[in-house]
Amino acid sequence: MSIVPDSGYGRRVRDRLEHETLVWFTTVSADGTPQPNPVWFLWEPDTESILIYNATHAKRIGHVAVRPRVALNFEADEHGGDVVVLTGVAEQALDVPPATGHETYLAKYAAAIERIGSDREKFARDYSVPLRIRLTTVRGF
Repeated sequence: MSIVPDSGYGRRVRDRLEHETLVWFTTVSADGTPQPNPVWFLWEPDTESILIYNATHAKRIGHVAVRPRVALNFEADEHGGDVVVLTGVAEQALDVPPATGHETYLAKYAAAIERIGSDREKFARDYSVPLRIRLTTVRGF
């Protein structure tokens, strides 16, 4: 059974997962403080997972190593609607190639990588730690 409901809301969730370029990724620090960060992501529909490439020094890598339960959310619309909150379990994705070898990810973010003054190789070096979030719940309205 799919975690994303088979409904109008579910179709909106899938559309956002497929087309949006930014999601808020929230981990929890050692003192229990939620740490939201905007991140680029790739939806992996076959496994209902989200893939994020992270900077090697990103504190969220350490956070998920000891507290793997995480949340993700999209921006609401200007009226506070179209809310999507996803929860899941994060882990390092050891089976994922570097960003230079992930053509789907590069196709989605090639223009953005250039816009931040980078290129494929530099981006792959700077964001070399892939995390996969296996989704467990979806909620919103």
